[in-house]
Amino acid sequence: MAIQMGKQGKIKIRRIPGLDAIEEIVGRSVEMGRPVFDIIGMGVFTDIYATQTIAGLSILSYVSTLCARLGAELYAPQASVDVLPVAAEIVRESYRLEGKEEEIDIEEQLPYLSGTQFAWASGIIGMAARLRPAGNIMIGPFWAESMMFAESFDRVGAMQIGGTARMYQIPFFAALCDYVLIGEEMFAAGAYVSGDPQQIGSIAAQDWYKLAALVLGILGALLATAGFTIIGDLLIM
Repeated sequence: MAIQMGKQGKIKIRRIPGLDAIEEIVGRSVEMGRPVFDIIGMGVFTDIYATQTIAGLSILSYVSTLCARLGAELYAPQASVDVLPVAAEIVRESYRLEGKEEEIDIEEQLPYLSGTQFAWASGIIGMAARLRPAGNIMIGPFWAESMMFAESFDRVGAMQIGGTARMYQIPFFAALCDYVLIGEEMFAAGAYVSGDPQQIGSIAAQDWYKLAALVLGILGALLATAGFTIIGDLLIM
């Protein structure tokens, strides 16, 4: 039902300022003549953080399309040999659809730096120091390198958007990034930037189930306090 309503345009996702700011970052890059970095983390498709990696790839598709359209230089350093071919094809397709495939150098702008955490992080920090980007977008699974990235890009004056569902890293992004996507906001990011009705409907359906679970939880607690266990009994069944 939710997907059908999404196709009919009856469901809207609320504005997410962090994603709206992507256009501002790309425009800023064009004005300053400096590149945009898009870092999707070092997750792979076979670990528990795969959904975050996919969310990062969705944003990469959107960012690369904007960069191709507006003429901004994009860099997206990679840390996974599994994800690299997918990321490269996404960026290549974005530029092709904009008629600017010749303007992207995949080997130069999507380099594989290392599969080792701090070697990869050091490579990105070095690139940031040399290229002094106008903006940095970090959406995906991040670990201890999150603070290193946020500090390094802040030092060169980059406008930053950070997003992850790894809760330990969110405070580091919040301290230094201009915008932060917290937890589930990054999973809604793909639907938000694509406008795809099926994705929007799926996100809405998930929210409805969560709301129903919350209502049942509160109602069950109140009834249990009064000595009625009907909600608990129904859930057990």
